[in-house]
This record gives sequence, C-alpha cells and structure tokens, in this order.
Amino acid sequence: METTNVMAGGRETGQYLTFQLGRDVFGVDIREVREIIQFVAPTPIPMTPDFILGVMNLRGEVVPVIDLARRFGLESTQVKRRSCTIVMEPREGGRLRHLGIIVDSVYEVRDVDAADIEPAPSFGADIRLDFIAGMARLDGRFVILLAADKALSFEEMVLLAEACAEGEG
Repeated sequence: METTNVMAGGRETGQYLTFQLGRDVFGVDIREVREIIQFVAPTPIPMTPDFILGVMNLRGEVVPVIDLARRFGLESTQVKRRSCTIVMEPREGGRLRHLGIIVDSVYEVRDVDAADIEPAPSFGADIRLDFIAGMARLDGRFVILLAADKALSFEEMVLLAEACAEGEG
C-alpha cells in the first residue's frame, strides 16, 4: 500500500505511527520515521533547554535526542520497560534532519482515512496549534497527529536554547 500524507497531499489515506506520551496518544506520518530503537540514555549536552536530553550515536551519526513530553510542556518522561526512541527525519526548510524523540511506548502503524481526520481545534487567543496536523478518530478516541516539521523544529529549539542561556546569565 502506498503511504500518503492526508494533510499535505490531500489524498484519501495516510499511515501514522501511533505512540503514547503520558496519558495521550499521538501519531506521526510514517514517512518521517527513520526507525524505532530501544531507549539508550543519551550523552547530556550542557546549557540546553531541559527537553533536550543530549545526543546519541546512531551508527556513527550524532543524533540529538529530546523528551517530547517536556517539549510539549508536560511532565518529564519516566523511562520504563516500554520506553523507546523514535528516530525522526523531519524536513525543515527543505533540509532533512535526524532527531530522536523519547516516548513512553509505541503502538502500531495505522492507516487513517481522510474522513477520520478533523482539523486542530480552535482555542483563539495566543494558543499555538501549528504543531498539530489534525485530530484522528481511532478506536473511539482522538489521536493527535503531529506536524513534525513544526513540533520538532530545530530553529525553534535553538531560539528556546538561547532564551534559556539568557535567563541563566
């Protein structure tokens, strides 16, 4: 079956890797997933925001690793038996980058019909929702489909790192 992106391509179905983060279930376009590996503690990097856990060696490549829960302002991920690292390949400015995200557990790859995807909710005011590609109805509940290029933006993470450094200095 061809993998499609419902939101960007306007096609009928897409495939999403679903995973748990705290009490919530999220999904990412399978085309942006490089691999899923068992959690290995990353090497810490000083003077970075608390959601950047450090870097890992992935077959000779240095890959930054973030705690996605912290990135979203949630409680830190408590590493357990089912915790793992999803190595993502989000595109940013036309450039492919690798980034590891720590999640509580990975569920499965799901086919999602366009008819089962709702747009991100509108809360108004200054609440950012640009990192949400849509809300998929799966098994009687909503799964938040992430726009990886926005949720995992290196540019934004660098700005946050600079803000953290200024706040400590």
